[in-house]
Amino acid sequence: MRQPSEEEIQALEAELEKLTVDDVLLQTVVTLLNLGARKAGLAEGAAADLTQVKQAVDAARALLPLLESRHAEQLGPVRDALSRLQMIYVQKSGGEEPAPETPKEPEPEGPGPAQSSGRLWVPGQ
Repeated sequence: MRQPSEEEIQALEAELEKLTVDDVLLQTVVTLLNLGARKAGLAEGAAADLTQVKQAVDAARALLPLLESRHAEQLGPVRDALSRLQMIYVQKSGGEEPAPETPKEPEPEGPGPAQSSGRLWVPGQ
């Protein structure tokens, strides 16, 4: 594998300087919606995976509020795509939630073995 040249590294650094967190958040939301549509079976030959569709919808819905305050007027097409994907999910799932994942073991109460033996340093204790 060849190492990038100094000019290539400088060009990448210049691009990173221009990149904002909002850019990454918006691109992530768009990617989630596109992947969700594919997982809904909308792409030719793609099989539906409704659990993946729901996860894509939930993730996009969680990220949108982070963009709303500064970009609300530009998010119309994204909100529309999210609404369409939600409707497709409801239609294909019959309005049912996907089966829940295996429940996690409850966290043990009290200190663990390393902490109770005195070998684990815990800030403030």
